[in-house]
Amino acid sequence: MVETLSSKEGSSSAAGNLKAVFPGKYIQGEGALGELPDLIGLLGRRGLILASPSAKREYLSGYASQGLPLEEFRGECCEGEIRRLTEIVRREGADVLVGMGGGKAVDTAKIAADRAGIPVLIVPTIASTDAPCSGCAVVYTEEGVFESVSYQRMNPSVVLVDTKVIAAAPTRFLVAGMGDALATWFEARSCERTQSANECGGYTTLTGLTLARLCYDTLLRYGPDAKRASQRKIVTPALSHIVEANILLSGIGFESSGLGAAHSVHNGLTALEETHPYYHGEKVAFGLLTGLHLTDAPPEETAGVYGFCEEIGLPTTLSGIGVDAADRERLGRAAWKACAPQEGIHHEAGAMTPEKVLNAMIAADALGSDRKARQGT
Repeated sequence: MVETLSSKEGSSSAAGNLKAVFPGKYIQGEGALGELPDLIGLLGRRGLILASPSAKREYLSGYASQGLPLEEFRGECCEGEIRRLTEIVRREGADVLVGMGGGKAVDTAKIAADRAGIPVLIVPTIASTDAPCSGCAVVYTEEGVFESVSYQRMNPSVVLVDTKVIAAAPTRFLVAGMGDALATWFEARSCERTQSANECGGYTTLTGLTLARLCYDTLLRYGPDAKRASQRKIVTPALSHIVEANILLSGIGFESSGLGAAHSVHNGLTALEETHPYYHGEKVAFGLLTGLHLTDAPPEETAGVYGFCEEIGLPTTLSGIGVDAADRERLGRAAWKACAPQEGIHHEAGAMTPEKVLNAMIAADALGSDRKARQGT
């Protein structure tokens, strides 16, 4: 059984409060990784780094010689991996934990640090999700199926983002991060309209809501140019803006404003094994399109979101995330999981049912397919 806090934050008596959460420090720039040793020293005396295999190979070769223990992440943010890392933290006597890599690596580090009662410093090597800044983490089964959300007592002490490292990563990661960030404003807006709780146990502030909107506007303005920069492995202002949107603006926006249909549909889709090769943000993007149909969004707004997805290469059909649109039985499994009682889909206006979600998924796929046919793609 996955251990999670019994509530998102605080007691039920504080449930009516406005709440917003932030990382202790956010540092972004070319060469920012060079600040890592000093930041570890700022937070404690004995650091331990959990790194994805590629991060360990490409960026940390000199750290072992400095007496800093390096542990390789084994690929899944699951209970077994969390317990393994927590035991290593205890054995090494670490008082600072660094999580370096993609979303699942940093989420594992966040949970392990929280259980050990030590600060965590996050170094994302890709801008594929908004996980680095948040105080919550997604736990999966060992097979990669969504299981639960774990809420930590505090957000990361430091988030350190080296844009040169991000620019060197495959472009698909940056685009997937835009898919995750694209949902932030729409889910925040839904939570504000229905007065639903956010991910830190309260209600959205003007700050959270405004940053969620800024995230969306930044994506539309700079997304295509950022993708071109990423394809050429160069750091430009547009790329920097999108890295900030994917990591900081979306991270604060979703956690301090709340989640809705897009992430619930993502969670439902993880029940289908064929979606596992696709990234979190790619599935969230299709979840957002589903949510627009589910909530009867204005056609012009829906068209704008489809257009953005098409321009930067996010999936707009079920086939784009490996799913057979004709297999209603399997789609029904995803729709049922998306409507689990604890899911954010219930922050949307009206009663949400698996049948409604199934119909919305089929409608989202149909519009995406029709647009592709008209465009000849």
